[in-house]
Amino acid sequence: MKKIRHSNNLNSDIYRDSLNIRKNVFIIEQQVPENLEIDNSENKCTYFVLYLDEQPVATARFFPTDDQGIHIQRVAVLKPYRHQNLGSELINQIISYAKKQKYNYVILGAQDHAQNFYKSLGFTVVGQQFLEAGILHHDMKLNL
Repeated sequence: MKKIRHSNNLNSDIYRDSLNIRKNVFIIEQQVPENLEIDNSENKCTYFVLYLDEQPVATARFFPTDDQGIHIQRVAVLKPYRHQNLGSELINQIISYAKKQKYNYVILGAQDHAQNFYKSLGFTVVGQQFLEAGILHHDMKLNL
């Protein structure tokens, strides 16, 4: 059974589950330094976690922008659960949440290898390529 939960409480199980997924994917797997992964925006974000049979397997966070949008970050799916459309379900849930909250757009910095994934969800590339944590990215945007 799948369930997606969200919270902006840093003392919640949802946040702790999100952080554990991020540590596995970004710090261990992709070798992102912990001080870059866990940043000073932690307390400004809302965290979404997808649970499969009560196990946390995918996560993302977002924060509101200054112009009525949201910026999604830290999208991660644990390796054994990839290619099962869980990331799509998670992003679509965040998009649905953003629409209900009357946000105008969603933006994110996509790792270049993930661009086709985000394009399949309706995002388009905006801006120039940039390097973040040693990984090439492009900003991608979806108007709501």
